[in-house]
Amino acid sequence: MDFKRLMVFFSLALLILLGWEQMFPSPKPTAAQQAAQSQQQTAPANNTAQEATLSPITPITVTTDTVKAVIDEKSGDLRALYLLKYNASSDEGKDFVLFDDSKAYTYVAQSDLLNANGQLLLKDVPFQAPQKQYTLSGDQVEVRLSAPETNGLKIDKVYTFNKGSYLINIRFDITNQSGQPVKLDAAYRMLRDSSKPDGEGYFNHTYTGPVLYTPSGKFEKVTFSDLDDDFKSGRDQAEYVRRTDSGWVGMIQHYFMSTWILQPKDGTSVCTNGACQIDISRRSDNLYSAGARVPLPEIAAGATLDFPIELYAGPQTTSVISQVADNLQLAKDYGKVHIFASPLFWLLNKLHDYVSNWGWAIVLLTIIVKAVLYPLTNASYRSMAKMRAVAPRLQSLKEKYGDDRMALQQAMMKMYKDEKINPLGGCLPMLLQIPVFIGLYWAIFTSVELRQAPWIGWITDLSRPDPWFILPIIMAITMFIQTSLNPPPTDPLQAKMMKLMPVIFSVMFFFFPAGLVLYWVVNNILTIAQQWYINKTIEKQRKNGVVVP
Repeated sequence: MDFKRLMVFFSLALLILLGWEQMFPSPKPTAAQQAAQSQQQTAPANNTAQEATLSPITPITVTTDTVKAVIDEKSGDLRALYLLKYNASSDEGKDFVLFDDSKAYTYVAQSDLLNANGQLLLKDVPFQAPQKQYTLSGDQVEVRLSAPETNGLKIDKVYTFNKGSYLINIRFDITNQSGQPVKLDAAYRMLRDSSKPDGEGYFNHTYTGPVLYTPSGKFEKVTFSDLDDDFKSGRDQAEYVRRTDSGWVGMIQHYFMSTWILQPKDGTSVCTNGACQIDISRRSDNLYSAGARVPLPEIAAGATLDFPIELYAGPQTTSVISQVADNLQLAKDYGKVHIFASPLFWLLNKLHDYVSNWGWAIVLLTIIVKAVLYPLTNASYRSMAKMRAVAPRLQSLKEKYGDDRMALQQAMMKMYKDEKINPLGGCLPMLLQIPVFIGLYWAIFTSVELRQAPWIGWITDLSRPDPWFILPIIMAITMFIQTSLNPPPTDPLQAKMMKLMPVIFSVMFFFFPAGLVLYWVVNNILTIAQQWYINKTIEKQRKNGVVVP
């Protein structure tokens, strides 16, 4: 297999990396999903039956060691959330903004109580808090919002923030003084617009939008475009499970997520009083909602109900989110190559535990993957080495037979047979490697663990492009060296293209995270060493008259 074919394979792999979701749309729902969905076709709309709008804010500020949160005192909505341990993608001097309610970017968390008719219980009843600012001083800080008694119900909404955590506990304390039993539902939703996350570009695009996990439907993504189609047609056709007894639902984007946890890991589901009703939709105000309506236990006259739920709003750190809820790590979206990317990240994480540096962990991972794939790459490089060795004879045959293609083909086939060369011998091994390369790409690309993680010297953040372009330049040099080790194209136009390919690829990698470029550079260096050794070995064997198998 000549270098042209090799570059075609790598180009194909790169195209797949950049457009995997567009090339391969999400599969149709399984039988279990269809059965669960069919039960909901005649069900009433849930927590969007009456949309909770975003009114002007009366801010309450809560500061912990991990977040700065802004709660609207009147509605009790979580209207802004700054992640203090992460800098903004577009400005390293600012904190990363996950939630906000500005005109340019809307992304908030809402929690409400609904009556039996699905109407907002406290639509025009504002909460009040004893103070406007809270700061974590111990292990946790609590913010209690109290509403005036309404229809004989005394309602408090309580936020609890914990030290070192991105889990927020949100609890309704309800005292029934109405003189009769009361049945209520709680509605929880993530609400956001469709704007691109801060810092997203063409070369670092990942899925942004609603996600959910249920035992029957497993991990599902519901795209903004599907919800747009539903909104325009007036029909609820988006494919996802509508009812569940457990799981989680929310929104994800590159590196970060926000999800309502319907059942904590090793804990009790909040859906014990009837299946929770999932609602993912586009609203009339052009915001997108992802949440659930949860039936509460009946509250007897004179009784009090404390009903908590947890909201995870923070980074997609695998070691953390895997302990929050079952399969929450699936929110770290590897797409269709999850079967490859997940174990590769597991190995990367183990290597980091050993060397305590994500850059060196990437180097070690690349070496290990290269060693595992050695039998496949060895077959490819031996094929290329033999083609390289007979390249002068091939050129002579082309000059001898000129435009007589039939005679040229016959002479080439005879030469390949005599030299025991299979011109396609390196194709299959290279094709088999592509899923692994793609999986490794996504394992590195989607890992928030690499965000703000230094390697050496000038590389202070492996998730950002190399500030001095040193790694892309080294990559270009290694690609030129690889070109010289491969069979030279006999077509002058192809030869010029092969000289341009390293430049084109390097310019593209100027915009890639340094961690990804580091992987390619190390892989190229190992490939050069392997291919150089194979070329020298075959040349030596041919000089000694040995027929190379």
